[in-house]
Amino acid sequence: MNQKRVIIFSGGELHPQYIQEIQPGDFIIGADKGALYLIRHDIKPDLAVGDFDSISPQELKHVRAESGRIVECDPVDKNLTDTELAFEMAIREQPDFIMLVGGTGTRMDHTLANVQMLNRALQHHIECAIMDQNNYITLTGSQIEVWDRGYKYVSLLPMTPEVTGITLEGFQYPLENATLKIGESLGISNVLLESVGRVSITSGLLLVIQSND
Repeated sequence: MNQKRVIIFSGGELHPQYIQEIQPGDFIIGADKGALYLIRHDIKPDLAVGDFDSISPQELKHVRAESGRIVECDPVDKNLTDTELAFEMAIREQPDFIMLVGGTGTRMDHTLANVQMLNRALQHHIECAIMDQNNYITLTGSQIEVWDRGYKYVSLLPMTPEVTGITLEGFQYPLENATLKIGESLGISNVLLESVGRVSITSGLLLVIQSND
């Protein structure tokens, strides 16, 4: 059975390689200038969302004309960031998988907020990842397979104060029934030994970050 996938293009750092992540049948959401980026790369977003305060009125007119559907909100009187609004719309599609690109960048507050949104997908039993040129970020509350995607390192960081029962298979530095607490660096810079590794935990929420320098 094919996965139902949603790909969100947000307004952070965007690169042409992200277009290659799109597969036939994907539901594509452009958040704010992420929608304009898609259109400029000849991709028609199924949905464009946001306040569109980072693009010009003429560019917004272009987004309206070239998007399957558009949801606009006031740039001042709103409670969600454009990316969170896109994420909420993605969850409504009830997909198996959500990929967020353009969700990281110079604004650390936005980046951290977007990483924390991984927990919302987990609560809805939706697999989710944030990808940029140097990182592939996922979250688990139980177990996860980590595939070799060409990144050099795999790091584990607790999202909750404590993560217990951490067991690793297929890594250079194995762990068995280990505990990680926030602020500890034990899980940093591990390396896959095989095409796929396995991470399982007993309690807590664990970020799994594949990265390059």
